[in-house]
Amino acid sequence: MSTDLTSNAPFTELVDLASRLLGAGVVATNEDTFADAENLLVAKPAEFRPHTFGHKGQIMDGWESRRRRGASAEQPHPTEDDHDWAIVRLGVAGRVRGVVVDTAHFTGNYPETASVQAASVPGHPSPEELAAAEWTDLVPRTRLKGDTAHHFPVDDPTRWTHVRLNIWPDGGVARLRVHGEVLPDPRDLAGLTFDLAAQEYGGVAEAASDRYFSSPHNLNAPGRATVMGDGWETRRRRDKANDWVRVALAGGGEVLAAEVDTSCFVANAPGWAELVGTDAESGTETVLLPRTRLQPDTRHRYRLPAGTPVTHVRINVYPDGGLARLRLTGRLTPAGQDALALRWFNALPLREAREALAAAGLPTDPAEARPLTDATAIRPLYAG
Repeated sequence: MSTDLTSNAPFTELVDLASRLLGAGVVATNEDTFADAENLLVAKPAEFRPHTFGHKGQIMDGWESRRRRGASAEQPHPTEDDHDWAIVRLGVAGRVRGVVVDTAHFTGNYPETASVQAASVPGHPSPEELAAAEWTDLVPRTRLKGDTAHHFPVDDPTRWTHVRLNIWPDGGVARLRVHGEVLPDPRDLAGLTFDLAAQEYGGVAEAASDRYFSSPHNLNAPGRATVMGDGWETRRRRDKANDWVRVALAGGGEVLAAEVDTSCFVANAPGWAELVGTDAESGTETVLLPRTRLQPDTRHRYRLPAGTPVTHVRINVYPDGGLARLRLTGRLTPAGQDALALRWFNALPLREAREALAAAGLPTDPAEARPLTDATAIRPLYAG
């Protein structure tokens, strides 16, 4: 694990597991008198407006706790153990690859040090249950700078559901980002049709021809785009090629329907789009939707022929332009279910893996034998 500060961390290309759009929230904090801890998760960068005072002081766009004091005039400073904290429920559980602790605009009131811990508590735990959980350091206690985005790469194989930001002794943090890989519970998806491309289930826009105006990760983000900047937009092409995005699906599956959404793109929507599926196991490519005319500012819906298993889908747009969203409704194949289940089960904390097996009336031996490469022993957990 590294705690070096870097200005361009590759992990920030991964999904923010602590995104409010995915359902994240601050579920508990010991102190946020000056500014709400919920501000940690605001999607946009922190802003600063000088001389905007409320009755508690300058209004800060972040989380800010009151100044800590010691026990007496003889001991006016807080002790080494005194610190503030905030617990965040991740919007989706997953493997954490990096954390950003941003002290933007906090200059004379930022914490001296901070740490980030993680826990896995399934279900819908209360703050009291979370306080009693077992917490693991993702980022050990580390010195902070003011007005700085601190990028901390994380090397941890475990699937987590919550994180806790600890600051010593007090002060303000503008934003917290928790980037990683979504690992959904296969028991929640068994037998269902769902958006195989969606971030919340593990879909990733893993490559794109161009991201000049906005990110391809917006294509499979939750919800509807409300402005053009919520989508993916390329520069204007001056050659004969076309633009594209390749999406790794949550798991191998059959795509049964597609939605190609050009909402908010009025004068810069692509003229045509094509969907091409790939099966990573065989390398086979299949055209799922032939090149089809698009209309500006429109949600286009298409039924697709069933029976073609794919792990990736590439959307080709001709010649360039912008899309708001791409939805790929389908169902996992048995092989796709197994692969997703193995990623999930191998990343569970040992105690949780044992409990999942025991609750299903299965021997707990597979929990001790991880990482599993064959899903046979755990298939009764999710295959009805």
